[in-house]
Amino acid sequence: MKTNILEVRDLCVAVGDKQILNHLNLEIPDGEVHALFGQNGSGKTTLMMTIMGFSGYDVTNGQILFKGRNIAELDVSERARLGMSIAQQRPPTVFGVKLRTILDYILRDTENPQERMTELAASAKMEDFLSRSINEGLSGGEIKRAELLQLIAMRPDFAMMDEPDSGIDIEALNVIGGLINQLFSPDETHPVKRKTGLIITHNGNILRQLHIDKGHVMHNGSIGCSGNPDIILDKVSRVGYEECVHCIETRCE
Repeated sequence: MKTNILEVRDLCVAVGDKQILNHLNLEIPDGEVHALFGQNGSGKTTLMMTIMGFSGYDVTNGQILFKGRNIAELDVSERARLGMSIAQQRPPTVFGVKLRTILDYILRDTENPQERMTELAASAKMEDFLSRSINEGLSGGEIKRAELLQLIAMRPDFAMMDEPDSGIDIEALNVIGGLINQLFSPDETHPVKRKTGLIITHNGNILRQLHIDKGHVMHNGSIGCSGNPDIILDKVSRVGYEECVHCIETRCE
């Protein structure tokens, strides 16, 4: 029987004086990758940022359990040390810190770290950017590849991604899809043995590259419904989120 690596229980979150998440519940079993759908402003990014522990997201109620431990009082670095990570949709540029320097640190305890760095950079098509400051002058697709390169080097137990398929072309999507599969299935000899993850997608393009175990639709700061991600995506593609919202609201009456 699978155990849940992440449990979000009755979570309420405010940003400033505005309530964003409302009594949200979510469970992700170990080894599963889930997708998070929803209209803009439904609370998807707020949920991820809160799970990761970023400042400015005030938990007013509920619990966040990671590997059975309540992490609501831990900061970002403490959650990262427990095996949690995130690839943001718009990560900042870090001037003066080279991508190579970050990878050197992440891979410091790895056997043959320089060889491993070269191998990972090649798989992400980032060899020419190792000596550049993090995200400096990079396109949207290059930034996403740089983020995934760092996550793959970290080998987290649980990884979150905010719209990895936004603003990129088909060729870039194939590369990013391959990197995400590499992240969640790092052992090529046992591809079924996977890491755990949560991916926000607005248009669902990335789902064509990955195996997603379950999908969730957010509405008004909570999980409105959950189920087969392909069925959810098909429904959204045909009738839009407005129909999903109507279905959720009707069911909750």
